[in-house]
Amino acid sequence: MALETGTIRFEEEFIFNSRGFKLYTCRWVPANTEPKALIFLCHGYAMECSISMKGTGIRLANEGFAVFGIDYEGHGKSSGLQAYVPCFDDPVNDCSNYFMSICEKKENSRKQRFLLGESMGGAVALLLHRNKPGYWDGAVLVAPMCKIADDMKPHPFVIYTINKLSKIIPKWKIIPVEDITELANKEPQRIEEIRSNPLCYKGKPRLKTGVELLRISIEMEKNLHQVSLPFLVVHGGDDKVTDPSVSKLLYEKAASKEKTLKLYPGMCHALTSGETLQNINLVFADIIAWLGDRTAVGSSRWETEEKASNDPHIHGLQGKT
Repeated sequence: MALETGTIRFEEEFIFNSRGFKLYTCRWVPANTEPKALIFLCHGYAMECSISMKGTGIRLANEGFAVFGIDYEGHGKSSGLQAYVPCFDDPVNDCSNYFMSICEKKENSRKQRFLLGESMGGAVALLLHRNKPGYWDGAVLVAPMCKIADDMKPHPFVIYTINKLSKIIPKWKIIPVEDITELANKEPQRIEEIRSNPLCYKGKPRLKTGVELLRISIEMEKNLHQVSLPFLVVHGGDDKVTDPSVSKLLYEKAASKEKTLKLYPGMCHALTSGETLQNINLVFADIIAWLGDRTAVGSSRWETEEKASNDPHIHGLQGKT
């Protein structure tokens, strides 16, 4: 389905993954101009793209970017048991297959490719980068899940118990956690929007899902030094869901030559949707400025490749054995 409103065209499509599940995809693209670059959305746990990340898609499309989203298996409009993540590799591989299918289209082959991941989607984005380190031109990480906040982490005995039980009853919704919707969002209107959105999961995490989220957050924390792509990480200083101190650690440990950290004192987890409009505008101004610097004239994938192919120093290095 396609819908055009003014300067933006919104399109929806279902695809199938390798396991036979039907996955929902959507895109916001400039209606009358060639996109500056491609941006791929990685949504958070229990969230989805078409409603929860609509504001992000519209803002970035209005700035001239083509924005693509996919609901993970078991999330949003995609098929599968709601909010069930039996293996974190599955959504990562599904995102990789879909995003690369867009990038490799003839009309997109020379466009820059950026990832934008929120919360758990930040971990998805970093794993996409780790799987293909030179493929992506940069990433915007919004309160990325590089570690579960200590206040959110279950007691060690609970962790031990859920690990054991997840092998017997993996789909049960019994992990004790606080109301993440209230923790993540500051604005009452946004909290009500999420609670009334049937595509967003509100129950307790399923056993296997909780085990996978904990496993990946620990793995991410141990491998921050492997991050090498240009990135902007934005994080609320009062985030109670993901730990802002780990975003600082990511900034310090990452091998990336181009990296930027923006911490916003007093702001919550859902920086792009759950804050006051003034704060949301501030965060997007920083995101758009960062993307603008990397998509300015002279920095496109085609121009970068042309410079490399014409650089005698690079050719000289390539000729050495």
